[in-house]
Amino acid sequence: MTARSDDQVLDVALIGSGIMSATLGVLLKQLQPNWKMEIFERLDRVAIESSDAWNNAGTGHAALCELNYTPEKPDGTIDTTKAVKINEQFELSKQFWAYLVEHRVIATTDFIHPVPHMSFVTGDKDVAYLKKRHAALAECPLFKDMKYTEDHETLDKWLPLVMHGRKPGKVAATRVDQGTDVDFGTLTRSLISNLSHSGDSTLHLSHEVKSLKRSKDGAHWVIRVRDLAKGETRTVRAKFVFLGAGGGTLHLLEKSHIPEAKGYGGFPVSGLWLRCTNPDVIAKHHAKVYGKAAIGAPPMSVPHLDSRVINGKQELLFGPFAGFSTRFLKKGSYLDLPASVRPSNIIPMLEVGVHSLSLVRYLIQQLRLSGLDRIEALREYYPEARPEDWVLSVAGQRVQVIKKNEQGHGVLEFGTELVRATDGSIAALLGASPGASTAVAVALDVLRQCFPEQSDSPKWQKQLSAMIPSYGKSLAENKELLAMIRKHYSTTLHLRS
Repeated sequence: MTARSDDQVLDVALIGSGIMSATLGVLLKQLQPNWKMEIFERLDRVAIESSDAWNNAGTGHAALCELNYTPEKPDGTIDTTKAVKINEQFELSKQFWAYLVEHRVIATTDFIHPVPHMSFVTGDKDVAYLKKRHAALAECPLFKDMKYTEDHETLDKWLPLVMHGRKPGKVAATRVDQGTDVDFGTLTRSLISNLSHSGDSTLHLSHEVKSLKRSKDGAHWVIRVRDLAKGETRTVRAKFVFLGAGGGTLHLLEKSHIPEAKGYGGFPVSGLWLRCTNPDVIAKHHAKVYGKAAIGAPPMSVPHLDSRVINGKQELLFGPFAGFSTRFLKKGSYLDLPASVRPSNIIPMLEVGVHSLSLVRYLIQQLRLSGLDRIEALREYYPEARPEDWVLSVAGQRVQVIKKNEQGHGVLEFGTELVRATDGSIAALLGASPGASTAVAVALDVLRQCFPEQSDSPKWQKQLSAMIPSYGKSLAENKELLAMIRKHYSTTLHLRS
């Protein structure tokens, strides 16, 4: 094996070639075209882990149909805080994508399609909840177009697969026609392609980060990278490092040895889809239909009958069914979980194991499901489903964040967590849901926390406002701006029906 060192100091090193690194890279390139940037990806292709279309729901998470974002409080009212926040975050993504299409950074809009987002529930209790949820969300301009019905004739039109052959009973649904389906794999590859063809950015596939440490003077990071194809290693220096490697981020963060990383752990959850193989069935369903999660289930396991467009082809999925693996990545190692244990995080991880028994029971129940059990679960959403029309497909691997709470106890988080060094020279994104849909919001957080002086400069402020018209503003409180922005990006991204 040979080794060499590069004397040049990069402005930015992006570790991982998924949607998070791609979004941050393109955003920085629009703000600072002359910055030198390199992207390092361990695998031989771009976006084949969590960003790949088969490995995520592609929902364009906007809290339009995901009931876990609107919990019912003890007094019976609906908390819409998280739903409003997530919806506004996805609005940022669509604005940025529209800007990139208009400026030919993205060559096509094939990555996004209009698909209605629907919530569907059965039984008196859940119907009452959904009705209250609709009423609470309708007070916010972001959700004013949401429709609610308990009428079976209307539901037959909205959801022919779901309603046909269903036993009599109380049912209800909400519908938002402005929902979207996003192929984040196609989007990521388009973004990375643009970056790699710009003069000061380079993509390195089959390159694995072996070590990560500060330089002696603290002015930059020293990254030892191995070229897996050639068996060579080299040392790269960078002023700023972003760790956006999905399930692999925790290991990379631990290599950095920054104090801010202490105490973080990860709990891996894998997923499975039932994928429809019957074109006639696929053609009858055009919606993303979300239900309520089972007790103890993680938010990412909320069941949904999901109309998708993947690689330009109409698909229909149901799931996800949860599984367990000690891998942190779909193409990772079974030693990922044990290798992540450190003296600083072993107690929080053990505490989570003790206090998350409902999750453990749920995972055990999921692991014991037979093929027929999964079809029976599907029949709750599609009563006439036939086993011969569906095949089991492996989805992506997610690593939920384990961290210490304010009391110092270990807790399991189901959102995303941005961890950065105090000086802002390195940042890492941990966690999963809502993930890819909020990539632009996450990237903006990285800019604010890691580049505070530039973020406040007139130059960056002007460019950020040009790319994202609602930057720094609340769309939930500005109906006129919301209407103008939605009209613009809907036209640019071809989202009008």
